[in-house]
Parts: sequence; C-alpha cells; structure tokens
Amino acid sequence: MSRFYVGGKVVDSVDFLRKRHWAWRLDLWPFAIIYGVWLAAIVPSLDAVDAFIVLGSLVALHILVFLFTVWSVDFKCFVQYSKVNDIHRADTCKVTPAKFSGSKEIEPLHFRKLAGSSNSEAVEEIYFDFRKQRKNLGIISKTLAMALKLKLLPATEKWGRNVFEYPQPTFSKLMKEQIMEPFFVFQVFCVGLWCLDEYWYYSIFTLFMLFMFESTMAKSRLKTLSELRRVKVDTQTLMVYRCGKWVKLPGTELLPGDVVSIGRSTDQSGEDKSVPADMLILAGSAIVNEAILTGESTPQWKVSVMGRGIDEKLSTRRDKANVLFGGTKILQHTPDKTFHMKAPDGGCLAVVLRTGFETSQGKLMRTILFSTERVTANSWESGLFILFLVVFALIAAGYVLKKGLEDPTRSKYKLFLSCSLIITSVIPPELPMELSIAVNTSLIALARRGIYCTEPFRIPFAGKVDICCFDKTGTLTSDDMEFSGVGGLTESEDLETEISKLPTRTLEILASCHALVFVDNKLVGDPLEKAALKGIDWSYKSDEKSMPKKGGGNAVQIVQRHHFASHLKRMAVVVRVQEQFFAFVKGAPETIQERLVHVPDFYVKTYKKHTRQGSRVLALAYKSLPEMTVSEARNLERDMVESGLTFAGFAVFNCPIRGDSATVLSELKGSSHDLVMITGDQALTACHVAGRVNIISKPALILSRGKNSEEYEWVSPDETDIVKYRGNEVEALSESYDLCIGGDCIEMLQQTSGIPKVIPYVKVFARVAPEQKELIMTTFKSVGRVALMCGDGTNDVGALKQAHIGVALLNAIPPAQKEKSSSEAPSKNDTAKSGKSKKLKSTVENGEGPSKSRAVLRSESTSNQAVNRHLTAAEMQREKLKKLMSELNEEGDGRSAPIVKLGDASMASPFTAKHASVAPTTDVIRQGRSTLVTTLQMFKILGLNCLATAYVLSVMNLDGVKLGDIQATISGVFTAAFFLFISHARPLPTLSAERPHPNIFCSYVFLSLLGQFAVHLFFLISSVKEAEKYMPDECIEPDSNFHPNLVNTVSYMVGMMLQVATFAVNYMGHPFNQSISENKPFLYALLAAVGFFTVITSDLFRDLNDWLKLVPLPRALRDKLMVWALLMFLCCYTWERLLRWAFPGKMPAWRKRQQHVAATIEKKKSL
Repeated sequence: MSRFYVGGKVVDSVDFLRKRHWAWRLDLWPFAIIYGVWLAAIVPSLDAVDAFIVLGSLVALHILVFLFTVWSVDFKCFVQYSKVNDIHRADTCKVTPAKFSGSKEIEPLHFRKLAGSSNSEAVEEIYFDFRKQRKNLGIISKTLAMALKLKLLPATEKWGRNVFEYPQPTFSKLMKEQIMEPFFVFQVFCVGLWCLDEYWYYSIFTLFMLFMFESTMAKSRLKTLSELRRVKVDTQTLMVYRCGKWVKLPGTELLPGDVVSIGRSTDQSGEDKSVPADMLILAGSAIVNEAILTGESTPQWKVSVMGRGIDEKLSTRRDKANVLFGGTKILQHTPDKTFHMKAPDGGCLAVVLRTGFETSQGKLMRTILFSTERVTANSWESGLFILFLVVFALIAAGYVLKKGLEDPTRSKYKLFLSCSLIITSVIPPELPMELSIAVNTSLIALARRGIYCTEPFRIPFAGKVDICCFDKTGTLTSDDMEFSGVGGLTESEDLETEISKLPTRTLEILASCHALVFVDNKLVGDPLEKAALKGIDWSYKSDEKSMPKKGGGNAVQIVQRHHFASHLKRMAVVVRVQEQFFAFVKGAPETIQERLVHVPDFYVKTYKKHTRQGSRVLALAYKSLPEMTVSEARNLERDMVESGLTFAGFAVFNCPIRGDSATVLSELKGSSHDLVMITGDQALTACHVAGRVNIISKPALILSRGKNSEEYEWVSPDETDIVKYRGNEVEALSESYDLCIGGDCIEMLQQTSGIPKVIPYVKVFARVAPEQKELIMTTFKSVGRVALMCGDGTNDVGALKQAHIGVALLNAIPPAQKEKSSSEAPSKNDTAKSGKSKKLKSTVENGEGPSKSRAVLRSESTSNQAVNRHLTAAEMQREKLKKLMSELNEEGDGRSAPIVKLGDASMASPFTAKHASVAPTTDVIRQGRSTLVTTLQMFKILGLNCLATAYVLSVMNLDGVKLGDIQATISGVFTAAFFLFISHARPLPTLSAERPHPNIFCSYVFLSLLGQFAVHLFFLISSVKEAEKYMPDECIEPDSNFHPNLVNTVSYMVGMMLQVATFAVNYMGHPFNQSISENKPFLYALLAAVGFFTVITSDLFRDLNDWLKLVPLPRALRDKLMVWALLMFLCCYTWERLLRWAFPGKMPAWRKRQQHVAATIEKKKSL
C-alpha cells in the first residue's frame, strides 16, 4: 500500500513516494510541449508583439506552477513524485501530522542494516527523521538492554549526539521564504507590469520598499530563532561508566543506557550547570530547580528508584520523583554511601534515559518549534476576499479587452497594459504594511502591560475567542496556602484551631511528614507544607529534625521518606520519637480511607464538608512500628509503612482566590464568553472555587462512578441529586445544570467515544492530567470553538500551545504603572512603581519614549505634505511609503515587543504575561477585538475602493475619463494616511457584550458592500453625466495622453468625496474602539481631506488647481456636487448603521458542528 496509517499523537499517516526523473516532472514536459506549439503555430500566425504577449502569459503560468510547488506540499508531491506501493521502491515520504499538530512535510527515507546482524539475516531498519525525532517503520527494540549491548559507534548512529541540532537559518534563507509568499509574488508581478508603463521610476522605488519591509520581517524572525538556538546542552565533563570502567566524557557524548555520576557543578562565573539529559537516579538524592520546565521556582526533591518492585514498569510521568530532567539545575546532592557501586567523584548514580530532542527539554523545544502552524497575516480568508475582488477586476478588464478588440486601430500593447492595470489595481502595495501596523499597534500596547507575544498574527484570533479556559491553582487562586486547622478529631464538623488542644501525634505528623529541605541555609519546598509547619509553630532543622518552638514537646527525627506520588496520592515518613519508631502518612482522604484499621463514622461527611467549602483537605494517619535498628527502618517497604494505619484527623488548608479573579471572569462572562475551569484539584474543591469566580452559576453535577462501580452517574456536591449518565442527554442536562467531570471519567469517555458528546458542555474539569488538558483543547477546536487557555507551569504547556490563544502567567511582579490615557484605563495589576525593577522600568521607557518622537515624525511628514505641494508624483509616493516604513522599521525602541527569553515553559505559549493575575486575558481579548474590527474595516474599505477603481479604469476609461499622475498620487497619500490612523485606534477600557464579526464573509459585510457600492456608482455616473452637459462634443481617444477637461475634473472630485465617505462611514468605533471624535489623528485627517476637497471644488486657489490639472467648475454644477455629496454620505451612513443594528455579532453556532463531529465518530466506530 502507498499509505501507512500511524494514528499517533504527532504523525497521522505516511505516504510512500518516489522522486520522478527530472524529464518526467509535470512542471517540465507539459510546458516543453506548450512552448513547442507556441514556436510552431503561434509565432507564424501572429505579429511579434502579440506572439510575445502570448509567450509572456505562458511564462507567467509556468512560474505560477513552480510557485505552487513551494506553497503546497500536496501539489509538490503530485508534480515531482509518484506514489509507490512497495516501501523498498520509495526514496521519500510525505508525512501528514495529527490534527492541530502542524503542516505536512516531505522527508527522505533511510535504509540501514542493523549493527550486529549477520549477512544471512540482513535485518534492515527503515526510518525517517521528522521534527528532530526518528520515526522507525521497521520493528526495532528500544530497551536499555539493547542499548548496552550495541557497540558504541552503532549506538551513536542510532540515537545521535546529545545536542539540540537546530540549524541556524541564514538571513538569505529566511528572505527567500518571505519573498516566495503568494502575496509578495503577486505584488512583484504588479510592479513588473507597471514598469512597462511610464510608472517605471515609481515601480522600482515601490519594489525597493517592499524588499525593505520583507527584510525587516526576516531580520525579526532571525533574531527570535537565534534566541531559541541559545538553549543547548551544557559543556560539562561527567564521569561515565562504560565498558567496565569509569571514564571522563563531555555531556554531549552521553548515550541512553550510560551509567553516570551526577551532582551539583558550577561554571567559572559560579552559575549552576544544568543536567545534560533525562536520567533515572539509581543511588543518592538531589534537590533540583525545575523552573526552566515548569516556570515554578519551588525546588523538587529527587530520590533513588531503588526499593521498587522488579516487575514495575517505569513511567516518567508517574515516577518523576526519581527522574532528573534535562535542562534542570541541581542545587544540592547527597550520594548513597551504602550502594555497592561507588562514584569516583562522590556524585549520585544515574542511568541516562533520553538525550537530545527526546528529553523533556527537547520535547519543549519541539513544541515551540513545530507543534502548531504559525498564524500568518495572509490568512486564507483575506486571500479569498482578494480573490473575490480580483473576479470583479477581471470582469472589468474583460469588458475593456472586448471593446478594445472591436477597434482595429487600438494598440494591442496599450490594451494589454490597460487590462493589466485594472487587475493589479485590486491590491495597493502598502496593504501588507497596513495590516502589519494594525497588529504591531496591539503588540506594543500589550508589551507595555507586561504581556509578550511570540506569534503576533494570533492577535486578531483573540477577538474571535468565545470560550475562556483557566487553570485553578496559581492562576485563579494564590500560590500561598493558609493553615486553617484540624478537623475530624471528634464527631463535631467544626475545625480545631487551638494548637494546644491538638493531639501530640497529629502535631508530629504535620511537623515531619513533608519534603521540605534546606538549600543554601534557606528552607524551601511545597507552600502547603511550609504553611502547616508555620501554623503549628514548630521548627525544622537541617539535620531533618522537627521540634516545637514553645513548650517541652519531643523532637521528631526523620529516618526515611517515601515521597509524594501523584498516582498514589499520598506520602509517608518513618520517624523516631525518643527511641520509638513510627510511620506517619498523609494524603487524599479517599486514599487514606482504604488504609485505615478503623474508619470513623463521620470520616466521609467531615472531609466532604470542607472540600465543598473550597478547602484543601489532607487526611493524617500513623502507626507505631516494632523495635528495630535505623538501618532496618530505612529498608522498610512502602506498602508495609502505609498499611494498618490509625486516623489522626484532617489537616485543612485554605487557598485564597486572587483579589481580581472574580471581577475579571465576571467581565469576560458579561462580554459573551463561556468560562471553563481545568484543574488537577479535587472535584468538590474545584466546583466551590468555580462558583466563587463566576464560572458556575447553576446547580452543579459531578460525573462519578456509581456505587456498583459499573455505571456512571451525575451527583450534586451535596449528594441530594443523582442523575444516571447517558451520553445523548448531556446537552439537555447542561441547560439546567453546570457539569463537572474528572480525569478518570475522561478515560471512560475515550473508550466509549463520548468525548465530543460530553466535553463541549462541561464547565469544570477536575483531577485532569496534562495530556487530558491538551485533549480538552483539541476537542473544543474540533467542534468549532475559538478557545483561550490561561495557565502556568509545565502541566499546561500542551494546552497553552493547542489553544487558539494561550496566555501563560509568570508569577512575577506586575509591570510598572503606565501613563493613563482617556481612552485606555490602566489594568488592575499596574500598581507597582516603575522604580521596583530596572528591567521593567526600561521596558516602559522603551515603550513610551518613542511615542513622542513618532508623533513629531507624523506631524513633520504632514506639514511636509502641506508645504511641499510641488513634489513629483514619485517623490510623494516615496514620502507615503517612507512614513509607513518608519512605523515598522524602528529597531529596539519599543515599536516591537521584546523577545521573551528562553528559560521558562511559557515560551511554548503565544502570549506570556508577567502578572500574578488573570487580568492579562482581558487585555489580550480587548486588543484582539480592536485589531479584528480594524482589519475588517480595512478590507471593507479596500473592497469599495477596488470596485470603484475597477469601474473608473474600465467603463469610464473607454469614454476618455482619466486621472492625472499627480491626482492619483494625492489620492494615494490620503488613503495611506487614513489606513494608518484607523489602525492606531485604541480599544475601549471595558469589554462589551456585543461581539465583533469574526469573518469577512458574512451577510453584514456583503450587504454593506453592495448597498454602499450602489450609492457610490449612482453618484459617480450621475455626476459625470451632469458634467458632460457642460462639455463640448469632442472625440477622446482611450489611448491618448491625459489632458485636463471638465469630466476628468468632476470624476476626480467625486472620487475624493467617495474616498472620504468610505473611511468615515466604515470606521468602527464603539463598542470596541475609540470613536472618530476620540481618535484625533484620524479625525484631523478626515477634516483635512474635507477641507482639501472644499478648497479644490470652490476653486479658492487657482494655482493649486492648475498644479492638480483641474479646470474651473460652473457654479450650478459645483452646488449640485456639494448637495449630492452630502446626500451620498447620509445614504451610506444610514445604510451602514441599519445593517449594524440588524446583524450584530453573535456567539458562534458551534452545537451543529459538535453534533456532526459526534455523529462522524459514531459512524467510524460502527464500521
């Protein structure tokens, strides 16, 4: 078969291909035949000019086919490759990634005989490298035993060196990518056509400006990619046990299966070196800073895997307490002196699991580089809209061509140029710059608020968001825990907060059952455990001994720790109090319940009461151990330690909700967004917090396994309502209740194909794993929802990347107070003074400083346009484009957002906010909505201008109506200024309940364009017909040079009126952006245009009109034009306002899509 279905998380399918011989490629031999036909048949039958016009068209088509092989992987495969059924005949493969995992790629296939296989067996490995991962198509053993048996060279070939080999793209390569984009190619084609006309000077300059713009973009990308390359394996030397002896090797030479000695090491500057690969600790323990992966600064305790059962399988997710992850930094280490194998340098013994891009850090790098397609400015929708306009231009060009061919005296060359100019008038050369400026304006506004964006063209997607998902711990709630007291000591459900009344064993468990540790004489660890120690007023010393600060209690010496494991949901310690040994255990109440000798009757009722109130509840238990030596106590099996326990109460902690979480989420809910919580916490706690922050407003139901453990049922938090689970009734149930499900239920839904039926209607997801968070995001996307995900830490990385808008929160101080403006209220977090951080201060200075210089630049260029009226057309065009370039091409001055440095997991998210608050989500959405409406109005204005231009250049051109070079340039300058100033409209400080229209193709846009164009066309035709009454009868040749007359003058003046009206009517201010009166630069530009139009119409300055080649208007005609212009504006304004009222933005209708997806999955299941 030619296609191999993988169905994995990264790769969906692989097509086997063989490269065609160059002579049989479909972009070569068909065109060779066509060129031969042209030479044999066309050249003899047509004159030279017509024959070369045909040749030019054929060459353009050939170039277009070649470019399509660059733009489309499928087209390239069709043209340059042939499909094969036998893998041994293939030399290449087309890799189709899983949905939402990037774009298709063509990769070479590699065939290699395995090392150690005999010639008679000829065992072959077939593989391809895809996104820094080797994908095997043959059956290859990947066990560590295999790795150890292989010889060194074949092992190095198999796994590669332990480096991040990401090729540094050169400026020329990135520039080539930029100039091969469809939009740029079209513009170069247009400029080439203009060069054939008398606009050659202007054309060459335009081309130069386009290349300048693209080179700026390429330079920016190169800078970002260079930052990514800074992540590398530290060049440290390690002791490695190879071939029966210890040898010194650099970290880059490590291979899976190597036994190494690892410990804390520093470079010359005193900076801690990072762990070079993922390793499993065999002996010893280490304290590790995993901030580079998780974004959290709390150090983690890593311990030996020894003592685990031989039959147990290693899981890096479950056993992460035993694994040192690549890129993390060891703060201190303790070797195991009792282990039979001794490290020569006193380090911990570990075995290398994964190297290079296979490590956790490598996976993070791959997520950043490859996970999701980058959103670009030239989206398919804008391309389709331009295609729609091109159709009108082609109709107009066809009309001119038909009329021109009817006249045998017309020059075919001039006719071809006329048709070409009509088609190329669709897109002004500055359009990509205008769209970029709209996005850049939002980018800078976000950067000033401490929000950094790595994918700028995702910003308009933020305006389309209809569902906002939030992590709970550290996002909606604070990281700081408060110890509330101990419950469950008696039948009373009240907490005991008086420390002196607590039993001694309960205090001893709280004081010693933890993983706190001293690093550089500072106590570090889980905030919850530090809160417990502080709450009971005990102290903990570096010799692992706890004692009360006051009173005469006994000291508790920790002998052995069994660290917290997420899959076990508990931790245990063996301690010695005086000469007596005890086992102290704490964990999730439902887990500890199964291990108690006697469960109190009030056990379940008490812990559920506190979890319903949003508290974090841990069950405490203990048992006394028989007399033994310290060595025996350390070797006790975990199961023995954690069984036969006596209940010692519930430790209750309060996790305070951030001050602004409820306010921010209330604003999001009021602005037509659905809210969802995705957390790893317990369902009852999650539901309580969700109610406090406005995610839940209706009665809650939690999906859980029934008492018979077979059926699932919906249960209310107080267990008064119970509804049997049926997949088809979830939608109806969600109308009356807010639904909550746990991670175990998601596994059940995956097995029963219930994911698309249930997940889209759930408000709270509890006890979910990182992979399940990612699944939730992809499900929302598959049913047509535009999702925002806000979270922190490594658990959220996949979900942040899969969401349309991922906002990663770094728990740093808020950004410095920015200048308040009348149009944009400061964010709730902008409370810190600028003096708190030099870095933040410089960011603000860089952001605010240039705004004044840009204002001066704009005023200077405006005054230059007013004074230097005698510039040539090309010089004026140069001024216009230079102004646009100055908006984009300023380096290091706050015009572009600072590059987010690598070093935290949030680099995998398009947006990173240096806030300990969810307020940045509203900032991102406000800027997204502002950019979305700005681009929408740009395309509407572009559409109206295009339709009017197509009519003027076709029908009116045939009647001899033309525009002068200077007239066209003045019109272009005003257009550029208008586009520039509408893109600088700031968003309003509060989000509105009304949503912007998410798509260009909708009834509102179509009817608006149609109605306004009808009015414009009627005004244009009426004015020209009226002017013709005052004109003497004369024959005007369509190909003759421009000369001033009344019809030309009127058509130019009407064009100016239409231009001003188009921008004024289609400007979208409230409820998203500033109104026209608030957007001062745009208001002044409009008034200047109206003033200019009034001056030239009333003929106040004859010299100006002579320079513009405008003839005087008869008084009656002038008065009519003024009245008609006013009526035209009022008609268009009324029509636009009527349509905005009739077609308001709405929540997307995603339910039909959801039903279709669910039906499709059911159908596949039945097959």
